[in-house]
Amino acid sequence: MSKWDKKYIELCQEILKNGMRVENRTGIDTIKIPAYHLIFDLQEEFPCLTTKQLYFRQAILEMLWIYQAQSNDVRWLQERNVHIWDQWEIDENGLWKATQNVLKDGKMVKENIVKKFPKEYAHTIGTAYGFIVKKYKLIDKLISTLKSNKTDRRLVLSLWQDEFLDTAVLPSCVWSTEWDVTGDYLNIWVHQRSCDVPLGLPFNVTQYSVLLMLVASVTGLKPGTINYSIKDAHIYVNQIDGIKEQINRYLENGDYEAPDIWINPEVKNFMDFDNSEKLNDIKITRYRHMGPIKFPLAQ
Repeated sequence: MSKWDKKYIELCQEILKNGMRVENRTGIDTIKIPAYHLIFDLQEEFPCLTTKQLYFRQAILEMLWIYQAQSNDVRWLQERNVHIWDQWEIDENGLWKATQNVLKDGKMVKENIVKKFPKEYAHTIGTAYGFIVKKYKLIDKLISTLKSNKTDRRLVLSLWQDEFLDTAVLPSCVWSTEWDVTGDYLNIWVHQRSCDVPLGLPFNVTQYSVLLMLVASVTGLKPGTINYSIKDAHIYVNQIDGIKEQINRYLENGDYEAPDIWINPEVKNFMDFDNSEKLNDIKITRYRHMGPIKFPLAQ
């Protein structure tokens, strides 16, 4: 059975049982626990949830948008029929608008927010994610070092750069990875500052599993383990019914076997993996799931 589904359901149960209800900037309260830790062994299983449908094509393309295309332009995703960042897209006038809570006199007050950006940031999410990867040549340096000095202990990719936080629509949630080679295995430690467990976490775990596998493939290494550290693991209160449905699916029906993943071994350069809508060099096979669960999105 899927080990990831079991770990995921245990996390959801922990939040619902022991979490605290808190206000936040979105105006929709969350049930949260302060921290959580997960470990995945990619030699044992490719983690992709089966208790609900995971749209892995969108998840993988978002990861490639950040680390391969090194882009913050939402149109890149839209051209591939991926719309997960549409609500954070800066408009053609350099404006981003949302209704959020703001802190006034010690209280959260809901207001219509208008954030102004330079017009050249139109259609992007500002200086976040792929912008940072490109600015600091993070993935290029990582792969180069893994090929030349794989035991380097400074293999850190940080998407959290103070200089660019104010000009980002949404600062990176998964903000850092640390990379390690032990023997023939490439391992990573993923740090996430804020985690929407129903919507974000299933995407993120699969994304970083694929990223690890792609980098391992082009550097002659084997994919090893992922240590996944979460700060502020939360469920929005309007997501609770959906999570309870997913928990009941697991308790009543168990889960399915985890799927398999195929990565084209002929691709030797990370930048050459196909990033079209078809994802010709990355295939998820034998994927059985219990159907979608619709969760509302909070900005």
